[in-house]
Amino acid sequence: MNIDHLKIFVTVVELRHFSRAGKLLNLSQPNVSLHIRNLENELETTLFIRSPKQVKVTAAGEMFYIKAKKILSLYEEAKQEIADQKHIVQGAIKIGASFTIGEYILPRVLAEYALEHPKVDVEVIVGNTEEIIDKTRSKELDISLIEGEVFDTEVETVPFMNDEMIIIAPKNHSLSQLRIVKPDLLQDQVWILREKGSGTRAYSNQLIQTLQLQVDRTFVFSSSQGIKEAVSAGLGIAMISRLTVRKELELGEVKEIIVGNRRFTRNLSIIKGKYDFISRAHDLFVEKIMSIEKR
Repeated sequence: MNIDHLKIFVTVVELRHFSRAGKLLNLSQPNVSLHIRNLENELETTLFIRSPKQVKVTAAGEMFYIKAKKILSLYEEAKQEIADQKHIVQGAIKIGASFTIGEYILPRVLAEYALEHPKVDVEVIVGNTEEIIDKTRSKELDISLIEGEVFDTEVETVPFMNDEMIIIAPKNHSLSQLRIVKPDLLQDQVWILREKGSGTRAYSNQLIQTLQLQVDRTFVFSSSQGIKEAVSAGLGIAMISRLTVRKELELGEVKEIIVGNRRFTRNLSIIKGKYDFISRAHDLFVEKIMSIEKR
């Protein structure tokens, strides 16, 4: 038995699909099938019941999956302990990030992390919050950083910082001339929104619903940059993370709208699959992320 057999077996069980497992592991579907067949021959049992529509794990397969996960976890721990003896942190991390974090927080953090741990290979996938949660659940990502609330029992969530959300308007907009805006003045405005599945979109929708606002018209953009450009061009108002719009506010390209004495915040969180092994390289990355708000 070799470690590759176990990794392939565990991936097929978790994805319930030979082709998807192959894609994730950069293997062809026939190659995955060959590894599983060799493992079944070695164990003298059937691990999967295959059909054109689904892959079902047998009772023996379910039992072996639990043991295989433990073996792989111990193997990774042993590798890391050996590396620790040499004072080396090594390995690979696949990190997911929603757009706000991936574009405005993660690059700086990764620059520091890479300098401290040059033998760790890092791959980053950026998408909207919904996409990143899906990829974390399906084991395509090891650790992810997302905006807003997570209602998913298959992932563990740990908040790492608060993110202030603000409403911005064109510099010549009527609301930009007021020091403080009453919520009623937000009625019948044109709103610039992110796409569905975005954490920023979810927060904007929540605000509109909470304040019971009537919306005159909406425009939808798939990036924070698009929203900023649209507001700056005079298209409408938007809710956005302060992190993403600092430069535009300083240059006076857009104006912040202060609504009464309200302050809008949301959590930014680290998520990972439940029961997933966390290596030393992962651990140190999490420590780096958790230290952001203390700076």
